[in-house]
Amino acid sequence: MESKREQLDRLLADYNYKKPEELIGEYGLLKQITKIILEQALQDDLIHLGDQKKGAGDTQDGRDHNGNSARSLVGIFAKQRSVTPRDSAPDSLPAHRISRPAHPADVNDKIIALHVRGMSPLEIEGHLKKVSGIVVSTSIISAFTEAVATELEIWRNRPLDGIYPIVYIDFVRAKVLDGGLVVTKVVCLAIGIAMDGVKDVLGMWVGENEGAEFCRMVLTELKRRGVQDIFIVCFDGLPEFSGIARMVFPDVQVQPYIASIVRNCLKYVSWKDRKEIVSDIKGIYQAATAEQAAFELKTFAKKWDASHPAISQTWRGSWERILPLFTYPQDVRKVISTTNTIESLHMVLCKVTKDRRAFPNDLMLLQLLYLTLNTITKKWSMPVRDWKVALNRFSILFADRMSSY
Repeated sequence: MESKREQLDRLLADYNYKKPEELIGEYGLLKQITKIILEQALQDDLIHLGDQKKGAGDTQDGRDHNGNSARSLVGIFAKQRSVTPRDSAPDSLPAHRISRPAHPADVNDKIIALHVRGMSPLEIEGHLKKVSGIVVSTSIISAFTEAVATELEIWRNRPLDGIYPIVYIDFVRAKVLDGGLVVTKVVCLAIGIAMDGVKDVLGMWVGENEGAEFCRMVLTELKRRGVQDIFIVCFDGLPEFSGIARMVFPDVQVQPYIASIVRNCLKYVSWKDRKEIVSDIKGIYQAATAEQAAFELKTFAKKWDASHPAISQTWRGSWERILPLFTYPQDVRKVISTTNTIESLHMVLCKVTKDRRAFPNDLMLLQLLYLTLNTITKKWSMPVRDWKVALNRFSILFADRMSSY
């Protein structure tokens, strides 16, 4: 019979999963890994207690080993059926504690919250028992955190689709301990819209800043994992990003976030003028052509430069990067500009990182963000609004590139 270690090695050696359900579904790889780790942790507890598997009825230190039973465990993959060795007093899985807690998600959240602060399993065990009255053995805590780390590693290296019509690049800042000092780092997220119109977070990377080399590394990593073509990358940041992106994906077009430009403009606007200025700004980015947009910008400047000169300057400073927007029909522009989901995701992740003074290391930061993303992206099951119309446009604009995939 295979040992737990051999089972894990076989699963990881055969890893070639491309469909999401093969990775995180009811019978997916991650559930199998979690089941193996938890069963081994429970078996280790019995060995630690002196039970050397002598069979049913044998006793040692006053404890009975009485075969195995199937129990439902609640963890990061919801309910999990696991083979649990019977014992007269199983410490790892006390009755009505971890197997059937009143609020299992709360227990998981507490373990992860303490884990990302850098606490050891022994420290987490003591803290939960003292503060919350929850009894969880160190082996279960270790198994749980190891399962999170394994899931994160597999997720970050999973194969991606060959083509994504639109990819959004976003950055979240967080404080991390580095060499004994607290430094601010950036986490880059790539959110892609696949050919079926469904959004997905393609990956996360930690860097020192939003510099050119870091951006090139992110795009290169996407290509390594199977992405061969991207039509449009939406990005706010380096002016030279267009050149960097085309070094990796030669035909890609880079588009700044219009919503971000509008938001930056409104920093200079009082509440009484805001509604009128927003209406006038719409005339710029909703213009049918680049020529009409330039005319609308001049009209805006004549009306508002006396009281709000910074707004027209902001648009002129970004004009060369904005121009590609006017080459697309309104159907495609709607999809590019619909960034509400991306912005709300950004706000949630910023709140999660802001609540913690400093993460012990990059891995702890990524684990927390990953678990947060897991909760949010479960709702991303439907295509983005107006996707079918936009896809028809893409099939005309990029006919040769779409036919390759």
